[in-house]
Amino acid sequence: MQLVTWNVNSLKMRLPRVLELLAEHAPDVVCLQETKCEDAAFPADELAAAGYHAVHHSAGRWAGVAIVARAELALEDPVSGLPGELRDDEARWIEATVGGVRVISTYVPNGREVGSPTFVEKLAFLDAAAARVSALRSDGGGGAPLAVAGDFNVAPADVDVYDPAAFATSTHVTGEERSRIDALLQAGGLVDAYRVLDPDGAHFTWWDYRQGHFHRGLGLRIDLVLVSQRLAPALERVGIERDYRKGTKPSDHAPLVAQWAD
Repeated sequence: MQLVTWNVNSLKMRLPRVLELLAEHAPDVVCLQETKCEDAAFPADELAAAGYHAVHHSAGRWAGVAIVARAELALEDPVSGLPGELRDDEARWIEATVGGVRVISTYVPNGREVGSPTFVEKLAFLDAAAARVSALRSDGGGGAPLAVAGDFNVAPADVDVYDPAAFATSTHVTGEERSRIDALLQAGGLVDAYRVLDPDGAHFTWWDYRQGHFHRGLGLRIDLVLVSQRLAPALERVGIERDYRKGTKPSDHAPLVAQWAD
């Protein structure tokens, strides 16, 4: 299975690039974040013409997540929303079973400023995510393996930050956030797919639009694919498609591709 996760920062704006990615890579599943569209505006017809269908959780101009799959792959038992999240109107979590894998697309709140109410909400969301994947945990439980993919708005380690000192007092790198990612991995019996195949590489999925950060290599690795431990030995490739960060009006994120043997 080949799975792509991509924060598109407006599906309406980035739809041509999404369709380009589908044509070029022919992924089995694509997890999208920040779709930023109303239910009625979701581009189901355009995706169908490309050979794909989707389930989505949309909330208008903010947030929004979706799971897109090849038309021949059923999207089974879809669930929208995360039990325990504090703002259930923001459309940040969606699940479906695809090809025997329980796939989750998530967009974790940014947190804005350490100690702020939005930061507290971010930590609560990550706690709720850990509780949910614990409930879904498949390793030894007889259920489907998990793939939790999306924009986590957390750089798991200093190697995932272009300049750790510059972020020392900022969100995305605090011990509180990183400990939540560790707890999520433990709760779901998950591993960071990127680190399975590239344990030490300093590569990024997000770059600020300002001051040429992309071209200067000033980024963060905050987009993750977390997979059940039993999928880890089957991983064949995990890579960042930097070319999709280029061009006219790109998203500030690049797609992350994970592929494993069936």
